Amino acid sequence: MSRSPCEEATTIASGFSFLESPRWHEGALFASDFYSERVLRFDPSGTHETVCSVPGRPSGLGFSPDGSLLVTSMLNRAVMRWDGRKLSAHARFGNLITGYANDMLVTPEGWALVGSFGNSDAHPDSLQRTGLVRVSPDGTADLIAPGLVFPNGIVFTPNRTEIIVAETFAARLSAFYCSVGADGRPELGTRRTWKQFGEAPDYLDIARATRELEVLPDGLATDSDGAIWVASSNSHAALRVSPEGEIVESIDVGELSVYSLALGGEDGRTLFLCCSPTLGTSDPTTTNESVLMAARVDAPAA
Repeated sequence: MSRSPCEEATTIASGFSFLESPRWHEGALFASDFYSERVLRFDPSGTHETVCSVPGRPSGLGFSPDGSLLVTSMLNRAVMRWDGRKLSAHARFGNLITGYANDMLVTPEGWALVGSFGNSDAHPDSLQRTGLVRVSPDGTADLIAPGLVFPNGIVFTPNRTEIIVAETFAARLSAFYCSVGADGRPELGTRRTWKQFGEAPDYLDIARATRELEVLPDGLATDSDGAIWVASSNSHAALRVSPEGEIVESIDVGELSVYSLALGGEDGRTLFLCCSPTLGTSDPTTTNESVLMAARVDAPAA
């Protein structure tokens, strides 16, 4: 793995509980702050404002064709809609998933794919395989792509023929062929491994995986070359993985860990990084040590 030739990452905003799920949209960066239960809007310099409050811990973000903001409520296992004036429930998952709702991809047609934890409060380290919740523009939800281990960041390839899913505690990126129906419905094919980081674990245990695995892939961002920037939440770096599965660049963020990232800026060549203390080293419910960092890269957003 080579050191990135890009500029070093610099902090552009600080003082947050736990930033996640950044999205570049209409000239600004949107991100969730878990424990303050807010969605924030940042300008490129890091100046920010609160867009809305989301009870139940906001996470994955996306935008409907009408411009409404969709955001997952982790604890409520739901997708909420913010229309600029009020927050309403868009979809509720009920028993479709185990554990909390997680990151989300919203398609240009307004469909959403949502990951989940696959654990429970009673046994937080013990994982069950789960799938993706597919949510229609009218809020109907069903479960697809079963058998995933903690599905997290989800992105399209540049040509939109596949989606890539980060299976965090399996240390892998999985690819699904994706076709789009006449109504915009995403249909997924058979899973294949796009990138395995190290040896695949033969266990489903969060604590053990956190101790033993070198890379825990979290948030993802695709660039125009077809490479994927990966937030590696336990190795203090953002990794750029080529379409051939090679780690070709790395951006180190020092003592913090990178949990999610997005490409944006006026030219699409700014990599925004949501960074927080490594899990277990600080209590994000009582501290505000999360920061937003930025680095310049060569290939723009896809």
